[in-house]
Formats: sequence, C-alpha cells, structure tokens
Amino acid sequence: MSEKRFLVYLVSGILFVLLAGVGLVRYHGKKETEQATAKAEQLQSELGAAGLRVPSTEQIARVLGDDGGAICYDPGDALRRGVLYGMITNGAAGPGQRPVIVDSRILTGQLLIIKVYCPQYIESFQEIIDNVKKAEV
Repeated sequence: MSEKRFLVYLVSGILFVLLAGVGLVRYHGKKETEQATAKAEQLQSELGAAGLRVPSTEQIARVLGDDGGAICYDPGDALRRGVLYGMITNGAAGPGQRPVIVDSRILTGQLLIIKVYCPQYIESFQEIIDNVKKAEV
C-alpha cells in the first residue's frame, strides 16, 4: 500500500514541477505594445497642449495599456460617477462631507484620457462633468 502511495506522490510531484516549469517559460508578463506606446504619445501631446503635467510614455503605457484600463470601463456608470463625485469633496466624512468647486484641470485630464483611449464615451462623460462646478485654481 505504501509503495502505491509513494508512486502516486512521485508522479504528482513530477507533473506539478513540469507544469510549473511550462508556466514559467510561457509567461512573459504584459508587454507594452506598439499601440499602447502610440496612444501614450498621443495622450502626452494632448496633455502638453492643455498645459497639464506630462508623464513619461512608459508610465502612461504601463498604467493605461492600449485600451485605457479601468477609466474606459463605462465611465458614465452610476458607480463610477459616485466615485468621481466622492473624490471632489472637502475631505470630511459623514454629514460634514460637502462638494467643492473643483479645479478644471483635473477633469480636463480625465476627459483627455477618454478622448484618446475610448472616444465612444466622450459625450456621456462630458455631460457628467458639465454638471460639476469648476474654476481655474
């Protein structure tokens, strides 16, 4: 009985090591594609033209990839709107939390990201930010 158990453990161990080795060899991680770099460069030029801080191409490509990442996952959705509105408050919690007049550059940056990576949502996001009080701060 113990010889059979030993054989099962041995075969299982060898199979596990083999599969782990194949997985390590085949895994290359998420590499930057030419499309991600091209979109990052386009976003850099848009940010520069708007007078905003311009991150490096590598930073933008790493964060947004070639599809815009989480920013482009239905930005007009109620949950994402709630998160956006929650981030532009006075920082208090509970009943003391109040909306504030936001710097228009913050919303401009997100609008430019949507313009470059997911232009199909630009109109719906524009409607959302039109309802936000903005000022040049």
